[in-house]
Amino acid sequence: MELPPRPKLFDFHGVSMIHYFTDNWENIQNFQARPDDILIATYPKAGTTWVSYILDLLYFGQTAPERQASLPIYERVPFLESDFHILPPGTELADKLSTSPRLIKTHLPVQLVPKSFWEQNCRIVYMARNAKDNAVSYFHFDRMNQAHPEPGDWNNFLQRFMDGKMVFGSWYDHVTGWWEKKQTHSKILYLFYEDMVEDTGRELDRLCSFLGLSPSAEKKERVRRGAQFDTMKKNSMANYSTLPIMDFKISPFMRKGKVGDWKNHFTVAQSEQFDEDYKKKMKNTTLQFRTVV
Repeated sequence: MELPPRPKLFDFHGVSMIHYFTDNWENIQNFQARPDDILIATYPKAGTTWVSYILDLLYFGQTAPERQASLPIYERVPFLESDFHILPPGTELADKLSTSPRLIKTHLPVQLVPKSFWEQNCRIVYMARNAKDNAVSYFHFDRMNQAHPEPGDWNNFLQRFMDGKMVFGSWYDHVTGWWEKKQTHSKILYLFYEDMVEDTGRELDRLCSFLGLSPSAEKKERVRRGAQFDTMKKNSMANYSTLPIMDFKISPFMRKGKVGDWKNHFTVAQSEQFDEDYKKKMKNTTLQFRTVV
């Protein structure tokens, strides 16, 4: 199929965006959340699909196992603000979900989330990933994702990442914005990708306790096994290989799923420059990350 040209970044309410995530804006802002909806929020490439898949297995792995085999994750967990024109918009997919609770994914910074989610006091699971690994993962993603702007070379990309000129804006604003919101909103669980990699079982327990679920040890083990990176990477219903805008010849949607891969990309000079800039940008927050586990 003939793909449209790659989109251009533009400023949207102070956040860098592309038209695929703003075309349906009125319907996004007016989206009607339900009290039992669970919103999965992340900056791009911070473990969104991992969390989505775990929640889908926890809630529907046993009651609706055919979902796992026949419906891609992006239909089971609609991407709220997306409007790629090859699928119905995310708001429409979410409204069509027959399952309860509805699992809905977003990459929106906290200030752009539809107000209905706050009014309905929905539970929100946010996952954050350290900036260096997140930048590397985003770079490879932008190389293969035809619906995103061209990344250019790694050095220029890294500079853009530091400047916040990325789709969905600045990583720094995103992770700190949601972190601040969590201080006043009890229904946000803030997870770290690094903790998940280190001990998935432990984080699964945190997730279950936040959601008020008490699965058997056997079921938890089944979820943990099903959500292992290599299992998901091979699973065409989880790895986005069914979406024509992803070019797996360039790079797979799920590449490594490791912590510390940034060391294979950053030069010493880049790393030092990044760290110095990072300290300035993150000096006013209590939020802390690990770049190794």
